[in-house]
Amino acid sequence: MTEYREKGVGAVRPREASTLIIVRKTKDAPHILMGKRSAKHKFMPNKFVFPGGRLDLIDSRLKVPHDLPDPVMRRLRQDTRKDVSDAKLRGLALAAIRETYEETGLIIGHKAKAPPRTRHHGWRDYFASGATPPLDKIDFIGRAITPTYRTRRYDTRFFMLHDDTIFTDPEDTQNASGELLHLHWLTLQQARDLDIPAITRQMLDIVEKRLRLSRPKQLQAPAPFVRFHHNKPHITLLD
Repeated sequence: MTEYREKGVGAVRPREASTLIIVRKTKDAPHILMGKRSAKHKFMPNKFVFPGGRLDLIDSRLKVPHDLPDPVMRRLRQDTRKDVSDAKLRGLALAAIRETYEETGLIIGHKAKAPPRTRHHGWRDYFASGATPPLDKIDFIGRAITPTYRTRRYDTRFFMLHDDTIFTDPEDTQNASGELLHLHWLTLQQARDLDIPAITRQMLDIVEKRLRLSRPKQLQAPAPFVRFHHNKPHITLLD
């Protein structure tokens, strides 16, 4: 399958996906975790991206002790179909945490009193560490739908968390799946100097702006929603 849709072929329906941007403070500058997609990937090969992936059914069904902050849930709900449940919106945030664990080996979470039980291999291994997803700390900073001229399309929500939610050693990526290569903590400028998708570049700008705010104000800040009309980007703010 080619990367671009052939003329006369209908647009592909976008799949739900999530991405997680982890901000790690250092003495010099904030760092974020990124990796390189393999040349074998059909979607964005060889690009440096944040960890993330598609929403799984288990993500919407999982019962966890913490919930999303009210302003975050409000932004997620905005411009979303009325039949989309709160459980699915929470599931999008959970998918970002799960995919980050699977792709990088890093566990993002709080210490759990009684971790949930599940047969899903990704979540089962995550909960075995004694962690529980820190939904109460997660920020929703952007949404983007792949243009209709692409053969693979995603409706992606971008989430952000700070390093106080990293449950394991932030340098230990030995359990990474291998889907993302060259995993590194990078400054925002180092990330901008890499071969990154346009939407990733936009999210880096959003992260930089958010980091100028206090944590409570970060959670209140609007999130851009990037869509394409007649192959031209159209941005609205979710607030």
